[in-house]
Order: sequence, then C-alpha cells, then structure tokens
Amino acid sequence: MKKLPFTDKLIFILNSLAGFILLCCYILPYIPPKQYPLAPIFALATPGIILVNFCFVIYWVVKLKKQFFLSTILLALGYSYLNNFIEISEKKVFLNDDLKIMSYNVRLFNAYEWSKKDSLNFKIYDFIKDKDPDILAIQEHYLKKEHQIHYKYSYLKKPLHKRASTSLGIYSKYPIINKGSLGFKNSGNNTIFCDVKFKKDTLRIYNIHLQSLSLDKNKENFGEENSEKLISIFKKSFTEQQNQVVQILEHANKSPYKNIFMGDFNNNAFSWVYKELSKNKKDAFKEAGSGLGKSFDYFFPFRIDFMLTDKSIQINNFKTYSVKYSDHYPIMARINLAN
Repeated sequence: MKKLPFTDKLIFILNSLAGFILLCCYILPYIPPKQYPLAPIFALATPGIILVNFCFVIYWVVKLKKQFFLSTILLALGYSYLNNFIEISEKKVFLNDDLKIMSYNVRLFNAYEWSKKDSLNFKIYDFIKDKDPDILAIQEHYLKKEHQIHYKYSYLKKPLHKRASTSLGIYSKYPIINKGSLGFKNSGNNTIFCDVKFKKDTLRIYNIHLQSLSLDKNKENFGEENSEKLISIFKKSFTEQQNQVVQILEHANKSPYKNIFMGDFNNNAFSWVYKELSKNKKDAFKEAGSGLGKSFDYFFPFRIDFMLTDKSIQINNFKTYSVKYSDHYPIMARINLAN
C-alpha cells in the first residue's frame, strides 16, 4: 500500500469500500423486510456492486498489483451469488416428452399505449403462438375479448382489490383438474394456481405476481418528487411482499403434487423473497440458462421473472427472449418429469 501512487491509494480505498458493501450484500437475503425494510432496497443494487468489484479486479490485474486479491477473494466467497446473476454455459437438451412452460408479464398488451410501437398485442400473440408453450403463465393480463389467448384449458382471475385493472392467467394444453386464487388482501397483485394433469403426473403450477413497486421508470426519480417518498413506497411494497411470500409457502406446503413457481416476483435473486421461494427448488435459469438473466427492460440487468421447480424435476433448457413487446421479457423452460 505504501508503494502505491496517491491515485492508486485512493482507488484502493474505494475498492475496499466496494468490497465491504459486497459483504453486506451477501447478508441481505437473510434479513426479512419487516425486520429491516431498507434491506431489499440495497439488495436491488447487488448486481451493480458485483460488477464494480469485477472492475476493480480487472484494474489491478492490468496494473499487475497484488491488490486484485481483495475483490477476487470476496467474489469467490460469494460464488453461489454470482450464479444468481450470470450463467456461462446454456443447457440445450430437447426431448420429445419435455413439457414447455412459459411465463410472461405482458403489461396489459399495451392497452394504455405505454409504447408507441404498432400492434404490440398482436406481436405478443404471434410470439406465444410461435413458441407454442404447453403451459403459459401470464401476468398483467387485460381481460377483453381482443386480448384472449386460445388454449383448451385456462384459468383467469382478477386480484381482490376493487381498483385492480389487470388479471393473472394460466393456460394449458393439458387438463386442469383443480384451480384457485390466494387472494392477496388490499393488493392489486395476486397469485393463482392450477393442478395440471400431464400424462401420469399432476403438477401444481403457481402464477406469482408479488406486490408491485408502483414506479414508472420513464419518469424522473421514478415519478416521485422526493427520495423520502420513494423509499417509503419501497418499504411498504417489500413488507407486503414478505406477507405474500409467507401466504404462498403456507399454501404450497399443503400441495399433494410437485410444485412449480413462476411469474414476476418484483424483486431480484439477491432478496429475501427469492431466498425463501427458492428453498428446495431448482432455478431454471441457474440450471439451464446463460448470460446475465435480464428479464426486465431496463438499462441495468434486473432478473425479476423466475421459474422455480421441485428438485425432482429435470430442467433441460431455459431461455429469456429479448423481445420488447412489454417492459418484461418472456422466459421459457423445457422440463422433464421422467425421473
């Protein structure tokens, strides 16, 4: 440290600060939002903190300085966290008896023209038809005749909140033998489930849409006048997400079938929400995906849409489709129940 030029000493101080913050980020998923409501806010920044530490490693390696060990060791300690953010090798196995499952937040099929692009609703229909998933989970559905998706079996449900303008939908090529809604209280979000009969198996499919942050990324400061109000919205939303996750897990624990969670969690893979929902589950992206896993159309690589399956289910392929027909990207996996 003494032999470093002043500029490098300053950079190493910043590196040390970034390293300390990264260590704190590793702890955040273990802190329930009700206990410390700011924890999920910091967790959203975890991918950025990881990238910053990578940059410091590269900087010191280029300069041939031993200071590269600091961030290298910290990143190595959090190797399992890196898999939440980036995958290198994509699994490409296609079996004839695979079940194709897709999750897609369609943002009301552009009903309120958030995008000026023409015919986005038809582009969404054509995309779904082309990919031809066996089971499809839709978030932010818009229940009008012109927005119907044609499958032999389906279940659509609006949230309990009287002002809710969107619905959740599950579509299936295979028989739905049971269905229901968890009915989140005082929320425009919800979770629904369907028991789908597939050959000799029955799967319980959960379509999850956790509490939204109610922010508009296209407005200055996400549409809020001051940071205090913004933080207040975050705290309320993340606390509500905790209540909803507890409700989902209580319901899923009583399921007689293999469970699959998929949908828009409105939180990332470094959060308490993800840690709880992914317990004893396989993350389709981590099992068979590749790249940064970005599922939200924003300059930063947010992965907030997930597919989590029971451990006994084999995941043969996972893909995020970077089509800008919504503010979310559709995700699809090929799963196999042979085991």
